[in-house]
Amino acid sequence: MDTPATDDQGQNNRRGSATGILEPDPGMPASTWRLRSDAWEYLRFAMKRIALGNEDKEALAADSELQRSLRALETVEMYWAGFGQRYVASIREMLEQGDYHMALDRIGKVVNRLRGDTVPDTSRDDFADDPENSDLPIDTDPRPRFEVLIVDESTQADRDGLRAEGLRLRSSADDFIYEYVIVPSADDAVAAVLTNPNILACVVRPGFSERTRQPLSRDLKNSIRMARDLVSPESASARTPLASIQRVLRLADTLAELRPEMDLYLMAGAHIEGLSGALTHRFRRVFRREDKLELHLTLLRRVSHLYDTPFFSAVQEHARRPVGVFHALPIARGGSVVGSKWIKDLVDFYGLNLLLAETSATSGGLDSLLAPVRTLKKAQELAARAYGAKHTFFVTNGTSTANKIVHQALLSPNDVVLVDRNCHKSHHHAVVLTGARPAYLEAYPRNEFAFYGAVPLSRIKQLLLDYRAAGRLDEVQLVTLTNCTFDGIVYDPERVMAECLAIKPDLVFLWDEAWFAFATFHPVTRRRTAMWAASHLKEKLGTRAHQIVYREQQKRLYDDQGNPAPDEVWLEERLVPAPDAKIRVYATQSTHKTLTALRQGSMIHVHDDEWVREAEEPFHEAYMTHTSTSPNYQILTSLDIGRRQVELEGYELVQRQLDLATSLSQAIARHPLLRRSFRVLTAHDLVPSENREVGRPMPLRDGLASMWKAWTTDEFVVDPSRITIEISRTGVDGDTFKHDLLMDRYGIQVNKTSRNTVLFMTNIGTSRSAIAYLVEVLVKLAQRFEDENSQLDPELAAKVDDTPMPPLPDFSSFAPGYATDEELPDGDMRAAFFKGQRRKSVEHVAHEELRERVTNGEKPVSAGFVTPYPPGFPVLVPGQVISPDVLDFMAVLDTREIHGYDPRKGYRVLRDS
Repeated sequence: MDTPATDDQGQNNRRGSATGILEPDPGMPASTWRLRSDAWEYLRFAMKRIALGNEDKEALAADSELQRSLRALETVEMYWAGFGQRYVASIREMLEQGDYHMALDRIGKVVNRLRGDTVPDTSRDDFADDPENSDLPIDTDPRPRFEVLIVDESTQADRDGLRAEGLRLRSSADDFIYEYVIVPSADDAVAAVLTNPNILACVVRPGFSERTRQPLSRDLKNSIRMARDLVSPESASARTPLASIQRVLRLADTLAELRPEMDLYLMAGAHIEGLSGALTHRFRRVFRREDKLELHLTLLRRVSHLYDTPFFSAVQEHARRPVGVFHALPIARGGSVVGSKWIKDLVDFYGLNLLLAETSATSGGLDSLLAPVRTLKKAQELAARAYGAKHTFFVTNGTSTANKIVHQALLSPNDVVLVDRNCHKSHHHAVVLTGARPAYLEAYPRNEFAFYGAVPLSRIKQLLLDYRAAGRLDEVQLVTLTNCTFDGIVYDPERVMAECLAIKPDLVFLWDEAWFAFATFHPVTRRRTAMWAASHLKEKLGTRAHQIVYREQQKRLYDDQGNPAPDEVWLEERLVPAPDAKIRVYATQSTHKTLTALRQGSMIHVHDDEWVREAEEPFHEAYMTHTSTSPNYQILTSLDIGRRQVELEGYELVQRQLDLATSLSQAIARHPLLRRSFRVLTAHDLVPSENREVGRPMPLRDGLASMWKAWTTDEFVVDPSRITIEISRTGVDGDTFKHDLLMDRYGIQVNKTSRNTVLFMTNIGTSRSAIAYLVEVLVKLAQRFEDENSQLDPELAAKVDDTPMPPLPDFSSFAPGYATDEELPDGDMRAAFFKGQRRKSVEHVAHEELRERVTNGEKPVSAGFVTPYPPGFPVLVPGQVISPDVLDFMAVLDTREIHGYDPRKGYRVLRDS
């Protein structure tokens, strides 16, 4: 946490009542699960040094880190099952009595369990009263474990009784094991769900207080306050006038906002029949206090629903079942492989299960992706639940295909679609397929780093207003934006959609979240996902408060005759959509990019008010157009089981991912050698000042509350899991740094570079060891650069190449033959594309010759797409006028893979241009 305790405070108040629960290592992220783990690890290290070494009690007293760790654990262990605060207190007593070996033994038990990701079979709070319990065997039960939060201000005896009752109810027939985390207040409940990702269910008993008595850090206190501010008191009072129930509902709504995957239950003492009707909005069930067995069975049953993977289970069952194959697929059941003399190594490498699971939907073995009715249908419904969508569809050919499906479902020839010009090439190709006319939106450029940011909302609003002024707003059907961008710039989808719907209430939105699937499973990042924004906006439109704000704003936007105010007024106002605006939102996600799924495993999520009336039939037609009748079942099973993972442990994995990225950025910023060669780009570098309010360059580095505030207020934020390093001072370009140094020499894989930057991305599979290895490699490279530089002439060695990069090229325009009119930017890209497919209509022109033509006043027109990869957005599209800016940019581009451009032949140009 971010409020350190001084040594004097630690001596005067060993429980740290006026201090933060732990001072993090400078620059470390304020993630309590990590601080807890590190605190136990440090205690073990310190105790080994004292118990097994030659150090004495004075060394113990002088170790301020040990004291901080103990103070932290005396608080934070309340929020975790198993050992408890009394267990930590007993360790402190042993240290005061000089019983270092016993303390080491007890600390070792905790560390071993943390490393094994287990919780104890018995309440370790009992250890304080019965030291013999410390000799209990290590719990080796292999069953999956979770924790259940109970909110109730009970006595210690009551808490012990609850834990004992939970143990008595446990059966060898249970598929899962759970332990209780018992907290007395609403604040502590929020702290527990924020800090402990193992909690999968919460039981609220009305006898809880509001405020915590624990010595929490400033960051955690601020996070609790922000979490509780998510729910207004009116939301509870609107459902029941009873004050005692309102506080219960407010807490339930807060916990549900933070952890929607967590089931909520109420345990009341009386009148539950009357209460249940008022409480079904949030609580899954209401129990009487004596219904402990029923609660126990319900907890296990609900987790089994999260654990259920219907399609994966069906594939497993099919693989175990003996069948005779008189169908396609010789490889099925290993038929063409197992008996082969030459390709048995396929089985050795991938395993026999891969072949046993191969089958066809038409053979009757498994469900059909094109017309699912059983296991695949259920798997997609479970995915919709996990991602907060109304409908979810699996895609086995990546998000490129997912984007084409959505475009085809929503657009018709000559519809206008507002498209981020720097979106993935699949969107541009989809526009060609549909015959829609793109009106390109320009993102703000980061010229010094040779990549684009995101499209400011003011530009989107202005373009919509321009179409309205021209009488063509009815032609605009869809807005397509990338959230988050390849370089980690994240929109505020709720605000974008709300303000656009205020101008055109029936707009449809497609959010390309190819790199953002993980965000659903963290309470802060979730708020910037398309599905959360759609659901939240829909709920807001139905409130009385929104209706009042809308009516008041309409008076400012229109005069008494109904004429709209000047554009300046519309641009300055934070526009409020009409209460009857339609929420029509689609999101495409490359699940395989940021979560567990095999390559090309993607999903389409839908939240569309007009789904049945307008979209369902064309969507299914588009889905069948682009989906193979022979999908890869291994990809589908990975999507199914990956969904299980994120519902059960997604929060923990995402939080760890963000923490490790922050650790990497801090390691580079703090290391004297690294910071001479590399610079971590922050929000100050990547987001213009006018598009952010929170002034901190890396908000998560300051704590969760700081990140939360930025992600609540700023127009654009930076995904903290992405670390962009500027490498200008190394003397090598990004492509050379990536291929020749990182990948070829050290085996470190990175996805994207620009001329002077390298992007490192953490994911849910990144480990602390991997971060340590990367830092080690960067140190070696930095030393190498300095050694090489020291051998150069001093004047050359001190010189840094500060030659300015050419500006990133904006979209010039469609050529007159393809532009719709001279006022607005949309054009007929489809006609230019197909003309560019005819050889007689195209000529190849070398770069220098084309530059000369442009200098002489010609306006050559591109015959196709020119797309550097990565990141995969086109510099030129069919029908676009080739401008000097494009040629200047292409001249210095160092990407090795450029689709649509052959350096031997040159550019493809339409002849009649």
